[in-house]
Amino acid sequence: MSEPEIDAIVLDVLGTLVDEPTGIRAGIHQLAPALDDSGIERLLSLWQRHIDREQRRVLDGARPYVTTELLDHEAARLVADAAGVEDPAAVAALALSGRRLPPWPDTVAGLARLAQRFPLIGLSNASRTALLELNAHAGLRWHQALSAEDARTYKPDPAVYELAVTVSGRSPERLLMVAAHAWDLRGAQTLGLRTAYVARPVGDPPTPSDRFDLYADGLADLADQLDRSLPPQ
Repeated sequence: MSEPEIDAIVLDVLGTLVDEPTGIRAGIHQLAPALDDSGIERLLSLWQRHIDREQRRVLDGARPYVTTELLDHEAARLVADAAGVEDPAAVAALALSGRRLPPWPDTVAGLARLAQRFPLIGLSNASRTALLELNAHAGLRWHQALSAEDARTYKPDPAVYELAVTVSGRSPERLLMVAAHAWDLRGAQTLGLRTAYVARPVGDPPTPSDRFDLYADGLADLADQLDRSLPPQ
């Protein structure tokens, strides 16, 4: 990694640090235990399509901003309807599955290692309340956790990345944005942040035209690369 050095690391949460599909699958299985794997995958896709579509509508100005809590409840209602479940309590429980997401195997140790050297800023599209519960459930370690709710929009709107720049008190080029989603890193690049792609089984892989500062197999690999490329502080 070339100069200038970085002063803080900004990390995406959903998909990058926690396994979102596995958590939602567990919620769907609890909602409808008789479903086979293909049925669960069909309903998971329904959930994901709704969230993606509605966040895009907010970004496009076709819908006023609403928090992920409302979007998750909408998605849960769609999934429950498709599964033939009418119990409001079951729908509410499914909506909360988006806050009970397991961390990837290297997440907790990786964050602890990175935190020994850098201030860590979590930056998520999850609402403030959802982010609090998600972080607590997964055991994520932060020095600061920021929600896109504070910008009243969603990533990759530059206003969300601006939250991290403002909190850090640093210029964008001294922040490293880490994500498993190439679209997220492209959004950070529009504001001048440096970028690191971390490969996960889910996410949005880079295209041949993407140019990120670092490419890592996981958080341990990312920490190794940072140790080699940056002088001791």
